[in-house]
Amino acid sequence: MYQVLLYYYYGHLTDAAELVATHRALCEYLGLTGRIIIAPEGMNGTVEGTVEVLEEFMDQLVKDPRFKNIDFKRSVGTGKSFPKLSVKLRSEIVSSYLGADDFNPADFTAPYISAEELHAWIHSAKEFYIVDMRNSYEHQSGHFENSLLPSLNNFRDLPSELPKLEHLRDKTVVTVCTGGVRCEKASGFLLNNGFKQVFQLYGGIVTYMEKYPNQDFVGKLYVFDRRVTMGFNLDSPQHQVIGRCRFCDIASEHYVNDDNAPGRPHFICCTTCAAERPELVPAVLA
Repeated sequence: MYQVLLYYYYGHLTDAAELVATHRALCEYLGLTGRIIIAPEGMNGTVEGTVEVLEEFMDQLVKDPRFKNIDFKRSVGTGKSFPKLSVKLRSEIVSSYLGADDFNPADFTAPYISAEELHAWIHSAKEFYIVDMRNSYEHQSGHFENSLLPSLNNFRDLPSELPKLEHLRDKTVVTVCTGGVRCEKASGFLLNNGFKQVFQLYGGIVTYMEKYPNQDFVGKLYVFDRRVTMGFNLDSPQHQVIGRCRFCDIASEHYVNDDNAPGRPHFICCTTCAAERPELVPAVLA
């Protein structure tokens, strides 16, 4: 049985270049595929392998005391979620382009709220606002009900979207993203810009979906691998398809790329409409 393992770590890695070499060697030895980014500020990885192999990978990783508290998130894989292994050294583990306003979440970030706490808040009379820090195309296949969905083409667009969130400056805000890594900076960025009560969902949306499948988060979760989207208990009558075809507006979760348009736009299009447009090709990530 294959699984996909999602994890990240923020810290101060003075040996980032050496870690690239050791992690590549470990993954190659274990036969893992996936994508790992290592930077002086931390590490962000998604890898696929069998259950047994991933257990060995985690055991080896946490032997380094810096990584002993990593929150590993697992989901069902296909054995073909990634075409190869990529381990790279970068300046950031998530490109934020904050420049002089950049910071390391190991030093400063918003407090966490657990999936259980968020679930209790949602099902209470408490006033708070969920802000989804993922890209706009990710929102198309699934998102929390009644959440705010900023128009982000990339995470680096967050500063330009800040004026649209000004009305939340004195409100309670919970930031959410796929596995939590983008919220580390997004939530801290809001605090640094004068927002008073900001929390981040610990473990990200994938953790919430696993604990509360088909509750509160509607649709499927967009993922950056060849699965494209994922969910839990998809055969349940509570599962909803919320994605809509750009052309005919029927329910769909089928992502395509437009090969003829600048930037190869990425969006949902049903298979029928896609077959009528040769420039549209099925999305194949990673």
